[in-house]
Amino acid sequence: MAIYFNEDYLNFFKELAPNNHKDWFDENRQRYYKSIKEPFEDFVTSLIEEVQKRDSSIQITYKDAIFRINRDIRFSKNKEPYKLNRSAIISPNGRKDKAFPGLYIEAGPEHYRVYGGVYQPNKDQLYDIRESIAKNAGKFKKLIEDKRFVDLYGEVRGDKNKILPKEFKAQAEETPLIFNKQFYWFTEFEPEILESKDLMDVTLKAYEAGKPLMDFFIKAMYR
Repeated sequence: MAIYFNEDYLNFFKELAPNNHKDWFDENRQRYYKSIKEPFEDFVTSLIEEVQKRDSSIQITYKDAIFRINRDIRFSKNKEPYKLNRSAIISPNGRKDKAFPGLYIEAGPEHYRVYGGVYQPNKDQLYDIRESIAKNAGKFKKLIEDKRFVDLYGEVRGDKNKILPKEFKAQAEETPLIFNKQFYWFTEFEPEILESKDLMDVTLKAYEAGKPLMDFFIKAMYR
């Protein structure tokens, strides 16, 4: 397996943290391109190619997948202009669609995380998910308790609604996750994995461990 990042990837963000302003970034812009932007684009391109082998619906490029390093500070008290990591989502519509279940990665000096699941379903999609859980409670239970999934991810996370539609209340006693309005999971690695030849392998293994549950949600939302 290839090595995509050198030690300056992490060092850049460590130095950016106390210097999070445009002047410092402009002074280090060429370093950013060489150590951050280009290697991350190469890695995401390779990751997309690997995911495509497992899911033919993925027909995007790194440009569709990678989020900007610039923070949206319009409505934030934190006016620091730059994120301290790079991130990307691999799904049929990439970063433009935060509802479709996808593979999300976040790479920075604090950790390397691999996520999966459903983050922002709309009202109809959420209803369909809950209906699918209620109708297929046994299958859903098997998926969330699968040993490979639990060993890697632990549990399904997400914000919850306090009130459920009445038709799902009985199922909630058996399946409390039906209260969720998000259904996502993540696993975390030490940031030094970014400099390892094992990076692609651990990312794909994490993706594969979550894919059966991701497919459950896709079927529920887009049947």
